[in-house]
Amino acid sequence: ILFYLNGARVAIETPDLDQTLLQYLRSTGLTGTKLGCGEGGCGACTVMVSRYDPLEHRIIHASVNACLCPLYTIDGKHVITVEGLGTTKNPHPVQERIALLHGSQCGFCTPGFVMSLYTLLRNNPSPSELEIEECFDGNLCRCTGYRPILDAAKTFAEDAWKPGAVVRPDGSATAGPRAEGAGGCGVDGCCRLAPKPEPASESAAAEQGVGGCCGAKANGGCCRDAKREDCAAASNEAAREKAEVISRFQQYDASRELIFPPFLIRYAKGNTSAAPDDVPRLPLSIASSNPASWCQQFYRPLTLDDLLAVLQQHPQAKLVAGNSEVGVEMRLKKAKFPVQVYIGDIPDLQLITESPDHVTFGANITLERFARTLDGLVSAHGVERTQSFAALRDNLRFFAGNQIRNVATIAGNIATASPISDLNPVFMAAGATVVLASAGGGRRRVPMSEFFLGYRRTAMQPSEVIYAVSVPFTADGEIVRAFKQAKRRDDDIAIVTCGLRVRLNRQTNAVEEAAFAYGGMAPTTVLATKAMECAVGGVWGEPKLLNQLLQAVQEQLRLDFAVPGGMAEYRTTLAISFLYKFWALSCRALQIDCLEASAADEMQDDAAERVLCKGKQEYASVTDRAIVGKGVAHLSALRQTTGEARYIDDMPAVAGELYMALVLSPHAHARIVSVDAEPALSIAGVHRVLTARDVPGTNLWNIFHDEEILPTDEVHYAGQPVALVLADTQRVAQEAARAVQVVYDELPAVLTVRDAVAQGSLFAEERVLRNGDVDAALAQSDCVLSGESYCGAQEHFYLETMASITVPKGEGDEFDIYASTQNPTEAQMVCAEVLGIPASQVVCHVKRMGGGFGGKESRSVLLAAFTTLAAYHTNKPVRIMLDRDEDMRTSGQRHPFLGRWTVGVSRDGRIQALRMQVYSNGGFSHDLSIGVLERAVSHVDNCYRIPATEIVGRVCRTNTQSNTAFRSFGGCQGMFLLESMLCEVADHLGKSVEDLRALNMYRANDVTPFSQKLDDWNVPLMWDQLSTSAQYAERRKAVDEFNGKSRFRKRGLALLPTKFGISFGVKHLNQGMALVHIYMDGSVLVAHGGTEMGQGLHTKMAQIAAETLDLPLSSIFISETATNTAANTSPTAASASSDLNGYAVYNACKTLADRLRPYRERMSTEPFAKIARTAYLDRCSLTAAGHYATPDIGFDWQKNQGQLYFYFTQGVAIAEVELDTLTGAHTTHRVDIMMDVGKSLNKALDIGQIEGAFAQGQGWTTSEEFLYFPKGPLFTQGPGNYKIPSALDIPRDFRVSLLEGVEYKTLRTIYSSKGI
Repeated sequence: ILFYLNGARVAIETPDLDQTLLQYLRSTGLTGTKLGCGEGGCGACTVMVSRYDPLEHRIIHASVNACLCPLYTIDGKHVITVEGLGTTKNPHPVQERIALLHGSQCGFCTPGFVMSLYTLLRNNPSPSELEIEECFDGNLCRCTGYRPILDAAKTFAEDAWKPGAVVRPDGSATAGPRAEGAGGCGVDGCCRLAPKPEPASESAAAEQGVGGCCGAKANGGCCRDAKREDCAAASNEAAREKAEVISRFQQYDASRELIFPPFLIRYAKGNTSAAPDDVPRLPLSIASSNPASWCQQFYRPLTLDDLLAVLQQHPQAKLVAGNSEVGVEMRLKKAKFPVQVYIGDIPDLQLITESPDHVTFGANITLERFARTLDGLVSAHGVERTQSFAALRDNLRFFAGNQIRNVATIAGNIATASPISDLNPVFMAAGATVVLASAGGGRRRVPMSEFFLGYRRTAMQPSEVIYAVSVPFTADGEIVRAFKQAKRRDDDIAIVTCGLRVRLNRQTNAVEEAAFAYGGMAPTTVLATKAMECAVGGVWGEPKLLNQLLQAVQEQLRLDFAVPGGMAEYRTTLAISFLYKFWALSCRALQIDCLEASAADEMQDDAAERVLCKGKQEYASVTDRAIVGKGVAHLSALRQTTGEARYIDDMPAVAGELYMALVLSPHAHARIVSVDAEPALSIAGVHRVLTARDVPGTNLWNIFHDEEILPTDEVHYAGQPVALVLADTQRVAQEAARAVQVVYDELPAVLTVRDAVAQGSLFAEERVLRNGDVDAALAQSDCVLSGESYCGAQEHFYLETMASITVPKGEGDEFDIYASTQNPTEAQMVCAEVLGIPASQVVCHVKRMGGGFGGKESRSVLLAAFTTLAAYHTNKPVRIMLDRDEDMRTSGQRHPFLGRWTVGVSRDGRIQALRMQVYSNGGFSHDLSIGVLERAVSHVDNCYRIPATEIVGRVCRTNTQSNTAFRSFGGCQGMFLLESMLCEVADHLGKSVEDLRALNMYRANDVTPFSQKLDDWNVPLMWDQLSTSAQYAERRKAVDEFNGKSRFRKRGLALLPTKFGISFGVKHLNQGMALVHIYMDGSVLVAHGGTEMGQGLHTKMAQIAAETLDLPLSSIFISETATNTAANTSPTAASASSDLNGYAVYNACKTLADRLRPYRERMSTEPFAKIARTAYLDRCSLTAAGHYATPDIGFDWQKNQGQLYFYFTQGVAIAEVELDTLTGAHTTHRVDIMMDVGKSLNKALDIGQIEGAFAQGQGWTTSEEFLYFPKGPLFTQGPGNYKIPSALDIPRDFRVSLLEGVEYKTLRTIYSSKGI
């Protein structure tokens, strides 16, 4: 195969037929393209694939999921990866803007976002803001909350921040002149854009063009002087910083991009010359040279006749076009297709022909081209004749993501016969016909209504292919609509989808024809025939007919409770609701006067006219510090946007390296009868299979030592690693892991909190907070209510899955571990214990993580232990990076919580007493569950004074993964239990829950249930400030008015406070350390105990070092976190790492600054490098260690005494959401957040953490749902069925501000900052 890669020609004589484009790229060292899921659901692997289309006579640039793209499909194409755009020293404008506008945090997803935006610009150098938002519908980010990515991308919009643009303090922008050098600096009221007085002389004229921004305004001074009262940006440093960054952007010049190689145009046309390197394009037939390959024979025909001939020879061959279905089957279901045929280069299957009564679409046109064609047909023929085309186009907008639509085809969607297909119900309702072709039978036409025979079965015969699909134009009196409901609007499989069509006699409105086709309601796409029969002959618009139709759909499409996919009642309700919506919309379109038509506006999908996302960030300028507090971009951001940033699996393979695969238990609870490794060991390339008996040291780990490294006798959850397989490659190792034969004796399993409580399956520990006489307070309360609240699990979904490499040093038992972990010291200690060697012989290194969120605090340690155990036995380097499904099956999640409560309140709503029993699902072992429980119990009060409390917490033992730390570490679950209880109390009392919150809110110096006085208490202040700035009262009135007028759409408006205690619950963890070296050239190397996972910790530490040493930030470098430079570290968790490590860095730097002060005073005019060298020559130590321990911390749960938290990070938020009560679809219209983060170390980074945390919480409470099969295996194993928010789910109006101007009387943190 022949292709171009980043402008260079590549020819591969015998390609690996099992290899994906992603695997090939990474094998060549192009590791900027990442593996995030392996199923085309996250976009981390996005690259641009360009090709010349001889039918359209143009070059097509397409964003593509490299993880699903077989290498053999890129013959004749040009692949551009993130490395092909630019470097850190010379970045592409896309890379520069995403980096400098804070669009990259952990950075693992960033190359995918870069490539999606880059591809859009290659197709359209001046896109609209809507096109920019939608170009990311196939990309996921777990860190940023998307807002800064969208902000950066929109600088390329046709009406965006070009040179001369003005960014106002509220974050809005207007375009300025595009002429080079003619624009302003980006600050509203820029001097360059203001009239200037005539200069008095030539020298004055020369001076007017320099100095700060541009010289002087008419009234003197410069717009960049934020101290000037007339500067519009002075009140909002966030806007000023953004404008300043934008003003320095390099201009985007599309003419400077890599060209599409001219040879590939000739190659695609078949016009190659006789020159030696101008090879012709030929049909391909490649046999695998590896007998173990899953694909043994590959064909690439160039004509339909060639394809049919191949199918006659191989009737069971698997046809591949976009590979979006086949690739997922191979990865997740381990399906093997020995003969594969790529049909993407056959022009005969891509023809589009138009007839008077129908349009025939070539079966193998991509969905992207299909959508463009449909748009053209609607525009050319008008709405009436193209109703079916418009309906297909509507559903295509939410069909997968751009990367899938760019390669997936009509035929692929039809042939897979998915019961939840987005398009097949619309095709069926429209009366479409499938045209089949075969070598012997010519063409055969099958109505779509007869094409699907059962689950994944069609009317196609062996050796037949789908040649085309014919879709008729619609006639007068005909209405077609499509509907779809999914957990997430974009890039999500349907729960229920449908295509609905009626044709009426326009004189009588009698129904002449009806087709109601549904997906998600049967094993295949199905017609609601009873409703169709009922409709024909009836009068459309008559209430009686509507009732009959809805009843018929309910009866025919009723689902059993145990139906695959679950949600039986909801799915039936959706089927009915869609028909009701169709009735209303069609009646309005046909001007039929009925009650439902008057509510048609409420039936329209929100996305029909999607509101663009906008954001506002607000904070004041920092005047008392040079570097700390400034909105400095993440120091690794440019490395992340250019693909230069290295993660664990990006590290080059070490000579002799082995890959490790896990043998996982299929049972939730079972006794291990036997393990037979011989079938695995007989596979070529397999070196060793390790089990519990191969552990030389201790086989127990975690805080309570109640979990085995590898199980000896029993497995306790489905997905538990039972054995480790070591082989030459990942493919061989995973194949061998599936060959290991384990015999189990299945045992009873406990899977849920409620089951555990009912069966008494609880860990022994109990956490109790008692204050006052609860029984007496309840007896004296005016109202006593009882109930329960529940919140579910949440997957961390860090984009970089768990990964570890262990390298033996070759002498003695010394090992270097490179791990994606938040807890390098724990990894070091556990690995040493497993091997029975001193910890001093093990060094754990952490450069960065592609996200963590608590998920890599403890569970990552197990993977490091596995690779270290394997390296010990083989004396070879060992690597593993979990596949997404393995990561989700083996690691723990956010703890589900159940709260059973009794509350007493007064008539006016004051809480008098609370008794709550709190249960968490800890999984099969303790892990960190007691700490999570403690934080949950201590956050049940949230921000409210409750005079009498009895809060009792227990951890349930279940046969699920051992649940673990997750952002807020139980705090949000505790608050949720209380807040949901308050909502029930408010409903019962007939009061606003916001009024109850305000009435019961803590005041300064109140005492919490855990005996802590509230100092520096700013929640009431923020409550008042945000209520005013966000116009809560006015919006409350508007929402109430909307709900009074709207029957089917309702809006909610919530105002909510939070407090979050900062400190580890375990006292000894509240310490940090740092080691700082100043070198003779004046550069500074900082090592500290915290790890970088995207939160910007290293950036903040560098800012502290630069500020303390009075050096520019560029002088400070942080390489990694390692246990040989930062020993005995605490995990990077609990939002305390900036406090602990920041003060340690400060203390070390302060020591050095004090040592160098005499030299600096004596050499005040000399550069720092000369000062450092002079000090060294004077034998002054240029190395210092720093340590910090949080003072006054320590809490006794038995006595309810001591200080549990050092301080509280506080916040208030307002959220406005609209709900479609017919379907459950919702839109978050606006969110306002104000946070008290003290005197921030980096305000821009803190804003990013707030936005990212909100998006994560939004997912937890809306789209993210953990589902298990009845016997315990996990159902939600990847982005295909576990849905985190996408860029188009975040609030349409997202406003975040930091509390400013308050005095902190008791806060004793580094620079008076707070953890976030």
